[in-house]
Parts: sequence; structure tokens; C-alpha cells
Amino acid sequence: MPRTKATKTAKVKKSSPKPVKKTKKTKAAPEPAAPATIPSAEKQEVIVQFQVKAGDTGSPEVQVALLTKRIEKLVGHLKTNPSDNHSRRGLLGIVSKRRRLLNYLEKKDNGRYKELAQKLGLGK
Repeated sequence: MPRTKATKTAKVKKSSPKPVKKTKKTKAAPEPAAPATIPSAEKQEVIVQFQVKAGDTGSPEVQVALLTKRIEKLVGHLKTNPSDNHSRRGLLGIVSKRRRLLNYLEKKDNGRYKELAQKLGLGK
């Protein structure tokens, strides 16, 4: 029996307009916080305040003071952006680095350590 091509009549389905999905109303974005980096002028003030001798930028006191300033900035950022886990991880790294420097300074010269901790308001 020979096969013949059967023509199918295409049914054109008229589609009804899709209902518009309601979108969730989002809260207004909070004001952008200050960047977590320290501006140059502010950084120079911290260096001058904590330097051991003129031109000193690498002593543990200066490093700890700068890290403390960065920590304060990041904590403020995380208060306005509580779900920013990348910054939270960075904050933990900075806190660890500061703790290591403080441990080093405490072993090397306990008097300098206590003076620095008092100036910065840190307690162990």
C-alpha cells in the first residue's frame, strides 16, 4: 500500500496575554559608606602620631595604628552592609595581622606594647 503524505492542518493557537508578574518592592539602597581605605592625609596624620623617629613608616607601632584605622573603617562598612561577606573575610585577615604585630611587639618590648595598646584603646 503506497504511503501518501498526509497534510496536517496546523492549529494556530491564539495565546492570551501573559499576566504581568508583580515584582517585590525593594528598600531604598542605603547611602554608600566611606571607602574602607584610608585617605592619604588621614594616613599621614596617623603615621606622624605613632612614628618612633622622624621618617618612620614601618615600625610595629605605625603598622598597628594604620591597621586599627582600616579595621574601624571596615567595621563601619559592615554595619551598613551586613551581608558583605567578602569584606568580612578581609576584616578577619586584617585583625589577625594586627594581632601578630602586637604579639611581636609584646615579646620585643613590653613597655612599648602597653603604651601603644593604651593609645589605641586596645586591650588583651
